[in-house]
Amino acid sequence: MTFLRMSQPFLRDKQKDLDYQDLQGIWQISGKIGNIRVISGFYTRIDQVFIVWGLICAGIFMTAQFFPISWTTQAVLWTTLTTVGSATMIAFTWFWVTVERLRWLIYAWVILVLGGVVLTDLGIFLGWGQVLMRLCPLWLGLSSIGYLVTAWAVKSRTFVITAAIHLLGIAILPYCRGSQFLVTGLIMGISLLLLAELQWEMRPPINYDVLTPEQKEFNKQQYLLRQLT
Repeated sequence: MTFLRMSQPFLRDKQKDLDYQDLQGIWQISGKIGNIRVISGFYTRIDQVFIVWGLICAGIFMTAQFFPISWTTQAVLWTTLTTVGSATMIAFTWFWVTVERLRWLIYAWVILVLGGVVLTDLGIFLGWGQVLMRLCPLWLGLSSIGYLVTAWAVKSRTFVITAAIHLLGIAILPYCRGSQFLVTGLIMGISLLLLAELQWEMRPPINYDVLTPEQKEFNKQQYLLRQLT
């Protein structure tokens, strides 16, 4: 199976004929002003995780850029927040990754995130200057590794391109001077929010062993509907 399945765009409007595992915990959002609909959409559990992490990443790096909060205070706050974010990610995605046989992918992301947190905290509390001077490329690099692993897991060019954007971010950081945290937060946050808003490509359906025959048949019909559109 190859990433380069050119019959599919790597990003497109969200598909509405979702599989059983995608419908679990879905958020439906709709808002009107008078008779005018101003917002309408839906977010699967995977989308919700992207939103949570997008807000966390933007919040962490924007705070580091604009607010005069001590590094030790930030370390405590962001360690707590990333731990909560990791727990949320596991809770929200567990059924989906179980059905898709991708539990190992969640473990990989947790290892990357918590490994980065430990290294960051050691740099702050032990005064490791080399780490502190490279926090932005560190997190962009860890994110790019995670996206490449995800790309391989779900057979998606979308995540290859997202990883490349993060690596490009590392390349341009030296030219950003005093705005490195801002640039890093924008790259990480916007990438995640776009992944939540749009439909990214994924491998064809597999044999979902944990689903009932009725649920498998439902997924088969949804897949056929997607092919028609």
